[in-house]
Amino acid sequence: MSHHESHRAHRVGWLRAAVLGANDGIVSTASLIIGVAAAGALHENILLAGVAGLVAGAMSMAAGEYVSVSSQTDTENADLAQERRSLEHNFELEKIELAEIYESRGLDSALAMEVAEQLMAHDALGAHARDEIGISEIVSARPVQAAFSSAITFIAGSSLPLLVAWAVSGTRLIPAVAASSLIFLAVLGGLAARAGGAAITVGALRVTFWGVLAMVLTAAVGRLFGVVA
Repeated sequence: MSHHESHRAHRVGWLRAAVLGANDGIVSTASLIIGVAAAGALHENILLAGVAGLVAGAMSMAAGEYVSVSSQTDTENADLAQERRSLEHNFELEKIELAEIYESRGLDSALAMEVAEQLMAHDALGAHARDEIGISEIVSARPVQAAFSSAITFIAGSSLPLLVAWAVSGTRLIPAVAASSLIFLAVLGGLAARAGGAAITVGALRVTFWGVLAMVLTAAVGRLFGVVA
């Protein structure tokens, strides 16, 4: 009878990028709308600022994720190239090094060497990449996937406060955008926590806290410059 467990580690890459994109989309666009509205701008100018923030933010998130994850990929590739050269010139020493890693994890010396020999006979580079460097398939960097996930989820997140701002105007706009955005953030934080196996309440609270802080600060800045103007 086979036994299969479902683990969440394979979700780390796309989940992080998706949550970060949606969270930034909600917080930055809602804060921008609230800040411009607090400065006393016209409704059409508030919407224009929101749309501009959506486009700029989506491109910024995509570019940032792509550059960041590409740098991780470059580092991984450099480490693998170095390990490949070591295996070509010092195969026996690399075998001993791998055996010592397994021994440090609890295997006795003889068994550790036997495991190292069998794994290196099957895939020497893969064994060292996984157990010496810490590179595995489920957590390896994927720049295009991360960039696409961040951009799409940023647009989705930004669209929520933007739609509220489009539907509501006047003195009701700021409280409507703030309240709805905090609800969106709480739901997002809870869903992300559930997908990652963490406590839903903690996930919801930590994103709403930073959302409140961002909105309060931008509202204060908007009100200040609106008064000065």
